[in-house]
Amino acid sequence: MGYRAWFECFEDCDETHALTEVVTRCRNGGLLDVRHDMDALADRSGAEWRDLFDSRLASAPWPERSGVWSRREWVLPEIATENIISTGEGNTPLLPATRLGEALGVGDLRIKMCGNTHTGSFKDLGMTVLVSAVAEMRSRGTEVAAIACASTGDTSAALSAYCALAGIPAVVFLPRGKISTAQLVQPLANHALVLSLDTDFDGCMKVVQEVTADGSIYLANSMNPLRIEGQKTAAIEIAQQWGWEVPDFVVIPGGNLGNIYAFGRGFQMMKALGLVERVPRLVCVQAALANPLYEASLTDFQVLRAQVAGPTEASAIRIGDPVSMPRAVRILREMDGIVEQATEDELANAAGLADAHGLYLCPHTAVALAGLRRLIADGTIDRSHRVAVVSTAHGLKFTEHKVRYHEGALPDVTSRHAHSPVELPADPSRVREAIRKAIGA
Repeated sequence: MGYRAWFECFEDCDETHALTEVVTRCRNGGLLDVRHDMDALADRSGAEWRDLFDSRLASAPWPERSGVWSRREWVLPEIATENIISTGEGNTPLLPATRLGEALGVGDLRIKMCGNTHTGSFKDLGMTVLVSAVAEMRSRGTEVAAIACASTGDTSAALSAYCALAGIPAVVFLPRGKISTAQLVQPLANHALVLSLDTDFDGCMKVVQEVTADGSIYLANSMNPLRIEGQKTAAIEIAQQWGWEVPDFVVIPGGNLGNIYAFGRGFQMMKALGLVERVPRLVCVQAALANPLYEASLTDFQVLRAQVAGPTEASAIRIGDPVSMPRAVRILREMDGIVEQATEDELANAAGLADAHGLYLCPHTAVALAGLRRLIADGTIDRSHRVAVVSTAHGLKFTEHKVRYHEGALPDVTSRHAHSPVELPADPSRVREAIRKAIGA
């Protein structure tokens, strides 16, 4: 059908590049976007796009059953199929959280389980696109020695896995002592070159940008808009799984802020091409100890200021100088967005409450859920609203956090939903009594 996409300056300076060029910033230093030929995409009606996307999930050959590549025309339309590096990412559940919604006061609450994927986080959605693009570049003779990223854990896991599948060297920069053991071991297991630096994420980000500046190593962080193209497919999945309707609110945790922009782009693209009739309001929630976007929102985004992020249990969003801040501001303005924050006590207890209702949420998803609780408390969201909360990583990556919560060992947190085992002798009568006291049986 002749679908095309290209890099274009985010600030509208008319600079463009092919998606196979090794470039991540405009010549003026600004961010780039991926632009699609919307006129060509509009040759299909919204109903035809819906039917195509639905049919691929049922019967398409590999890799078009992937949640990303089943929408390949909207993502990376000119890539050769043999260069697509996929783990079947996406197609994650939109889980009805009925009992949790009742406890919170929301009539229809669903959790988009983006962490139920190959490396355990939503980062797989963007990394399949970026690594596939580099495989395409290399197949055309472009010299790319390796792909590198700064990470708080999840990005490095995704990059190392996809690079290992592709046979492309991966280099990851991690802030020493600031990520979980489970997150550290993932890139090590995939044999990435892991550089543990004595700094925070923002410091790692500065180093990786300098190391990749000459183009010999490709930068994989979310300032690279190829990542956003994959991540936007989670918005398409939400609509598709809701019967091609959209909720009233979509609540997303915010760190480097590429994801809030990606979701917005996905919903806007669906509306522009007639797949849905409206877009939801976006809510971005940050940890209170790493909240530059929230602080900016208090000035109506007139003052955008970096900060030194403090220690938070939501370690993957411990970012004080997010590279996608301008993207986040734009999409929030366009979609009547809201920014909230969550304290350590709020996020830990939001996770505790959700887990007691059958979930096992990572601390970052708990930040989003805590923000939702604030919006319910102030009346912005009520029982008439349909709400999707985006879960960004699998809770099993953060079992150390869960243990400390239930032991009451988290600083500045009162564990209101802590739960402990009942220790008893191997005596049936004592066991029966304990069961009777606990559940009345």
